[in-house]
This record gives sequence, structure tokens and C-alpha cells, in this order.
Amino acid sequence: MKITLKVWRQKNTKTKGSFETYKLDHISEDMSFLEMFDVLNEDLINQGKEPVVFDHDCREGICGACSMYINGRPHGPKNAVTTCQLHMRSFKDGDIIVVEPWRAAAFPVLKDLSVDRSAFDRIMAAGGFVSVNTGNAQDANNIPIGKDIADEAFMSAACIGCGACVAACKNASAMLFVAAKVSQLAVLPQGKPEAKKRVMAMINQMDAEGFGSCTNTGACSAECPKEISLSNIARLNREYISAGMTAHE
Repeated sequence: MKITLKVWRQKNTKTKGSFETYKLDHISEDMSFLEMFDVLNEDLINQGKEPVVFDHDCREGICGACSMYINGRPHGPKNAVTTCQLHMRSFKDGDIIVVEPWRAAAFPVLKDLSVDRSAFDRIMAAGGFVSVNTGNAQDANNIPIGKDIADEAFMSAACIGCGACVAACKNASAMLFVAAKVSQLAVLPQGKPEAKKRVMAMINQMDAEGFGSCTNTGACSAECPKEISLSNIARLNREYISAGMTAHE
């Protein structure tokens, strides 16, 4: 199949970027979107040109690194998939495909399609953990957890931190990401002792990183490749309000 790519090229964070157009005429519909970019880069290298920089790692929809804004949607036209899980059969022969990096002040462009998402790491470091004493593993039955609670925690923990929620939000809010990380611990007994400290620290760090406010449009959940529910944001708000009201107890 033949396609025309309009790809965002930007030398570094401090320079202005622009779109460059590339035409490919030897693309298989069975290729993944990243494999198509591999073909593009091979062509550019053979022509003595600089390849397009983009993030990738597992190529299995697990790591969240393959963050591309494709034809106006994070990760492309399909629902519940990452960019690496998107295949060229999702497009038509002769299509024009526009590819951009995530657009958010808290995710500065490093080069081309690669952005700095370390803001998420700092939010996690601020409180997204559970303090435990090291030693022998506890017996599995020592802390019984109901299946409904375990399932709820697992669904929140499915967040891969790709940043699609931020890219989809008109305010570049990170509420869905933070909500998922708070929720996965908030519903478990192991996370209860530090729940108040955790939610306050993570929210404060999110604000310090420059993410926008949440206005509940739902775009974040709609574009999330792991379909993280908006109910997590409701839980985050409850946890935050409760922690604020009892901060001095």
C-alpha cells in the first residue's frame, strides 16, 4: 500500500518544529505502525538523512512508550490499543497520516516524536508506593482480600503510564493517571496506612509539574489504551477531600 506521512520534526526542546512529508509505497497492511516507521527510517538512513526519533520498547502494548498522536487521536484510530498494537490495515491505500508527539507543557518534546514523561515518574516517587518492612514473604492467606476488591485494584493497576490521557485532555490534565495510581493502593488494605499522605503528595506533585485541571470531559478514559475508568477520578477526589479534612488529626 502507498501512504503519505506528515511527521512532526523538532531538533530539541528549545527549537521550533515543523511537519515534514514522506511518501512510502512499499508498506504491507500487516505491518504494525512502528514497523512502518522502521521502514521509513531505513529509507531516510539510506538517503543519508536523519531518521525520525520515536519512543518504543516492548512493542507488546505493555510499557506505554510508543506515544504517538495519530490523525488527531492518541495512539491512532483504534480503541483500547497502543501505537505498537496498531496495524497498517487500519488505514487505506493512499491515506495521508499525520503523526505528532504528545502536546503538553509537562511533556516537553525532546526530539521529533519523543517527549519527556519523567513528570509521571516524579508523581509516583512523591507517594505512589507502600512502605513495608523487608524480610520473608508473608503467607498468602495472612491478609485476605475479596475478589471484588482485588479485581478493582487490578483494573486500576492496569494503567501503563503512557500519557494518552494527558494528550487527549484539552487541559492536559493528568488526573486519570494519578487517580489510577492512587486507586490501586487505596482499595487494598496494604495501602490504607499511608493513604492520606500519599494522595496529598501525589496531587501536590501533579500540580507542581504543570498539568492542567480536570473538567470531566471524559476524553482521557475514552482514549486510554487500557480503558481506565473515570470512576478512579471520583475515588481520587474522595480520597483527597477526606485527607484534607483530617490532615490535622
